[in-house]
Amino acid sequence: MIGLGSSKTPLSFAAWLHAPNQELALLHLALSPLLPFAADDDHGGVTFHAPSINEFFPDAIFFAGTPFEMNRIVLIRFLAVVVIVLIFWLGTRRMKLVPTRFQGLVEMGLDLVRVNIAEDLLGKKDGRRFLPILTTIFFMVLVMNITGIIPLLNIAGSSVIGVPLVLAAVSYFTFIYAGLKKHPGAFFKNALFPPGVPPFLYIIVTPIEFLSMFILRPVTLTLRLLMNMIVGHLLLVLFFAATHFFFFGLSGGYIAFGVGTLAFGVVFTFFEILVAVLQAYVFTLLTAVYLQLALADEH
Repeated sequence: MIGLGSSKTPLSFAAWLHAPNQELALLHLALSPLLPFAADDDHGGVTFHAPSINEFFPDAIFFAGTPFEMNRIVLIRFLAVVVIVLIFWLGTRRMKLVPTRFQGLVEMGLDLVRVNIAEDLLGKKDGRRFLPILTTIFFMVLVMNITGIIPLLNIAGSSVIGVPLVLAAVSYFTFIYAGLKKHPGAFFKNALFPPGVPPFLYIIVTPIEFLSMFILRPVTLTLRLLMNMIVGHLLLVLFFAATHFFFFGLSGGYIAFGVGTLAFGVVFTFFEILVAVLQAYVFTLLTAVYLQLALADEH
C-alpha cells in the first residue's frame, strides 16, 4: 500500500483521487484476483504497512508553501461545509405543513438539538437564543466526523487539531460571553471565588476553579474529539491493511486471520458511525452545560 508522506511538495490534482490506506487495501483486495501481477514490492510479494501518523499530514495540493496551503484534509473540510449548507438549504427552502421525507429528516435533526439539548438544559428562552450556535456545532462536528468512513475520503475533517480547536474556542467564548452578559459584575468573581467557601481556602479553591473553568474546558473539548477521530482512523487502517496482508502476503491458514480482520474492519466501520454521532452530541451537550452554568443565578 501507499503511505502518505509529510513533505510539503505540491501534488498534481490527480493526487486528490488517491484514497487513504484502508481504501487502497480494499481496492487491492477486490482487484488482486483479476490482476495477479499486482504487488507491493519489487519481488512480487505483499508487505505489511502499519498506519502512520503521517497520514494526518498529507502533501499539499494547492498553494503549497503559502499561508493558504491546502491538502486533502482541508478540501474534505470544505466539502463537509458545502454538504451541510446544501442539506439545510434543500431541506428548508420549500417547507410544507405536511413535510416530505427529506424535510422530515432535516427537522428531526434540528429537533434533536433544540429539544434534547438546548431547551432541555437552558429552557425555552435561552435555548432558542443559543440554538443557532448549538445547531452549527452539532452538525459541523457530525459531518466532519462522518467523512472518516466515506469511500475515497476516509479521513475525518476533525482528525487534525484545527477544527476541534476552533469549535472548542467557539464554545469557550460563548459561555464566557453568556456569563458576562447575564452577570456583568459577578461572573468572574463568583467563578473564581465561589460563595460559601471559607476565605482561607481560596488559596486552594481559586487556582483549581481557574484551571477547571478557563483551561481544562476548552482543552478537554478539543482533545476528546481529536483523539477519538485519530484512533478511529488508525484502527480502520490497521484492520484493512492486515486483511490485505493476510490475503495476499501470506497463504494457507493465514487467510482465516484475514477473514477475521476484515470482519473487525467492517464492524468497526459501523462503530465509527456511532462514535461520530456520539462525539457530536457530547460536544454540543457540554457546550450547553457550560452555558447553563454561566447563566445560573448563583453567578
